[in-house]
Amino acid sequence: MDMNLQFNSLGSARSELRNELAAKIETRTARLAVIGLGYVGLPLILALHAKGFRVLAVDIDQAKIDALRAGQSYIKHIGGERIAELVQSQRFSATTDFSELAKANAVIVCVPTPLTKHLEPDLSYIVSTSRDLAAHVRPGQLIILESTTYPGTTRDVMLPLLQEGSGLSATRDFFLAYSPEREDPGNPSFGTTTVPRIVSGIDDDALHVAAALYGAVVPKVVPVSSPEVAEAAKLTENIFRSVNIAMVNELKLIYDAINIDVWEVIEAASSKPFGFMPFFPGPGLGGHCIPIDPYYLTWRARAAGVRTRFIELSGELNRHMPAHTIAKLSEALSKHLGKALSRARVLIVGIAYKKNVDDMRESPALALMKQFEKAGTAFDYYDPHIPVIPPTREHPELAGRRSVTWNSDVLSTYDAVLIVTDHDDIDLALAVEVVPLVVDTRNACKRAGLVSAKIVKA
Repeated sequence: MDMNLQFNSLGSARSELRNELAAKIETRTARLAVIGLGYVGLPLILALHAKGFRVLAVDIDQAKIDALRAGQSYIKHIGGERIAELVQSQRFSATTDFSELAKANAVIVCVPTPLTKHLEPDLSYIVSTSRDLAAHVRPGQLIILESTTYPGTTRDVMLPLLQEGSGLSATRDFFLAYSPEREDPGNPSFGTTTVPRIVSGIDDDALHVAAALYGAVVPKVVPVSSPEVAEAAKLTENIFRSVNIAMVNELKLIYDAINIDVWEVIEAASSKPFGFMPFFPGPGLGGHCIPIDPYYLTWRARAAGVRTRFIELSGELNRHMPAHTIAKLSEALSKHLGKALSRARVLIVGIAYKKNVDDMRESPALALMKQFEKAGTAFDYYDPHIPVIPPTREHPELAGRRSVTWNSDVLSTYDAVLIVTDHDDIDLALAVEVVPLVVDTRNACKRAGLVSAKIVKA
């Protein structure tokens, strides 16, 4: 056979697959599947379904599947009525059976990418999911990775696993793309369908169909030249935040030493209409992205022989903040109550990593609890969004601890409350009224208009 004819034939076949899938996306006849039903996957399913697609939800956690089939939400800021509507539509199903993925035209992977104990990337979820998925990949399918990861993961890790397990080629038989998630749980202003999407593909055809899919859901698609660029863009977004938070955390340490209120400083600086963007200090970083993503890049940089001194320094500063918080609490207990930390009863207020959500991934509250245990401090917690601490990989011994009740009788049994997460639905005025000492890491009391000698900023 003439080689040019053969290449033209292959190109024509791939173009047909691309055009067929793009047409199914445009007419909403494409069947979509989402693997990983957490804080990224579940909102994505709702967004895809709202745009008229038939969606399959896949997860290895049977409890999540059971909840969805029953029309129930397991994420607090996603109302149960939205899940009930999803189930009743007849355009949704949920399963733990990966073989169902063979029926999908596009599969979107939203699995966790945590760190190891040595602060190195843990791609075990991507690897295991890719292997399980590979057995069910078929010609014409689009596979998209959304998980945050280091540059090269889609091409160097996922691609070989999918090709080896399926016996198919990502440049001939199926399409492989990367589009980083941009979820901000509980954010009332920005959601899955209102935030522009960075989209990339292993080749132009993959980019074309991935852009068509996200273009049906989001207001703007931002195509880039490669998965490596898209992976790096996601890390850059979160490293930007990590570095700036580290800066204000260090400023807090400096200004505290010279008796200047860092919160007032930031408020004053924010009056400048250009050249300044406010970031705020706290008791430590939480969430899946900001405490983790910088280390994905530092690991990749080391492999390339480059040291990320600035990024690593910001990580050290942010990881130091729980210890600083404990030191400020200890100082306040001694100064105001004449008590040592080891003899005090402390109530941690808020253990979610951010306000008004039930997400406690990487929450600094967990590190603070460990510090209290080490110091011999008697402590409890209150969080209206997290009644029971779920199992976590890093702190399994804390699982099962329950939130106390928020009332005068309970609060009066503590020497101090430590405000870690400033949920809007917590009556801080009651704490200031009843508890001898209130240590505030979020400037929450000031924003609530509370003034008292009992309040100490940390």
